[in-house]
Amino acid sequence: MSVKIWLLFGILLLSACSNNAAPPLPTPNATQRAERVAQREILPDAPLNRFGIVEGFWLPELTCELGVGWERIIFDWAQHEPEDSQSWNTLNVDDRWLVAANDCNREIVALLKHTPAWATDGIPNAGLPRGLYLPDDDPQNLWANFVRKTVTYYQGRMGRGVTHFIIWNEPDIESGTYGFIFDGTLEDYAQLLKVAYRVAKAANPNAKIHLAGTTYWHDINAGRRPYIDRLIEILRQDPDAEANQSFFDVVSLHIYFRTDTVYDIAMQTHAILEKYGLTDKAIWINETNAAPTHDPEWQVERPQFSVDLEQQAAFLVQTAALALAADVERVAVYKLYDQNLPPGGETFGILNPANQQPRPAFFAWQMVTQHFNATEKAYLHQLPELNAILLTDSTQAPMLVAWARTAAEVTLEIAVGDASNTDSLESWDIYGNITSLLPENGVYTLHLLGAKCTDKQEGCFIGGRPVILRVPAGSTITAKTSSGTYAITFEIEE
Repeated sequence: MSVKIWLLFGILLLSACSNNAAPPLPTPNATQRAERVAQREILPDAPLNRFGIVEGFWLPELTCELGVGWERIIFDWAQHEPEDSQSWNTLNVDDRWLVAANDCNREIVALLKHTPAWATDGIPNAGLPRGLYLPDDDPQNLWANFVRKTVTYYQGRMGRGVTHFIIWNEPDIESGTYGFIFDGTLEDYAQLLKVAYRVAKAANPNAKIHLAGTTYWHDINAGRRPYIDRLIEILRQDPDAEANQSFFDVVSLHIYFRTDTVYDIAMQTHAILEKYGLTDKAIWINETNAAPTHDPEWQVERPQFSVDLEQQAAFLVQTAALALAADVERVAVYKLYDQNLPPGGETFGILNPANQQPRPAFFAWQMVTQHFNATEKAYLHQLPELNAILLTDSTQAPMLVAWARTAAEVTLEIAVGDASNTDSLESWDIYGNITSLLPENGVYTLHLLGAKCTDKQEGCFIGGRPVILRVPAGSTITAKTSSGTYAITFEIEE
């Protein structure tokens, strides 16, 4: 059975409108925050929330308030084994972090990286591990030793333990470029991954191995095929690839700043997996954000991507909706908090680095964890001036998430087919504040403010302020823009 929701786009000339002229939305006050926490029931066996955070351990109470279901933490090899394979220091991943995560129904996802100086003949942290091409059980294969010990040690530790392991970070960044962290070839990374996969699965058959998150743009700007594409091509050539599920379980993506690229990059990744017959592999976005430059309490000078606090919040809501439409399994914000920054340092955190207080983006991500997590299937319809995404689940009416893609305002009119209807509809803003919409002659009206397109280089790289509401099945939705009339149908299979 399918349910059809029609979006009819009528012609109406509207003057371009910028969010710069709109008053800021209120963020929840202390009382509202306490009410949200009280309403959230934490059950030990409840399914994990698909939305996560990077390094929430800095402030565990705020991370729990956020409502995320997973947290990425760096498991630094150089700190775990500072002197040799016999030295084993776990203080850099404090057991209290695991306990706090377990108590709040949050899963830890480990990022393994940084070669100790004693374990490489190359550059400390980035150099190839010595013995990497030796058999997995050879004592001189130092990387195999570390992976085996880590997977075994953290299996079931402090409750849930750790079963997800990301193998290194951004190996697509070349030497001499900011962020360089892996001094090896594509073939070397493939070997690093193969060893980790075989050893981890032998130590814990439930372990999940994730490809390193990649930047995507380093390859695209250099005119190369994406790193993931070239890597999987190498992995599939291994005669043991089939027996080892191509040596990975999850693809990891890092996507920043440009809203629409979330969907585009995720869909391109699906196409790459399909090309190699690997459609069973999950896609996670391990890092995403639009780091603000215009925080009144923390101004940042940056020549590109001028972002204010509301844009950062809007970006996260837009990213979550687009990721769901692109069938991304999990999404995490980078990150909760930037510690030890110099004054004016670039800050990605959804907490203010000056005082550890939540930025508006904190409440936007909290709204996402609360209202988007139950989504079973999402559908995108994109027009030059509008993104409209329908989030569906089998227990309640579909949820529409919509925003303007350009500086032009868009008006949505929602009719449920009965002109005498006087029932209210609930609409959420990006911070979870609820507004009851009343119809006029059976029609509900919403105004989507235009995007802020003040960045001279990037234009409208983040859409306008999103609106979120549940729409009854069979609703007719009219979007009035400056460009034309369009009819859009979402086919929802039940």
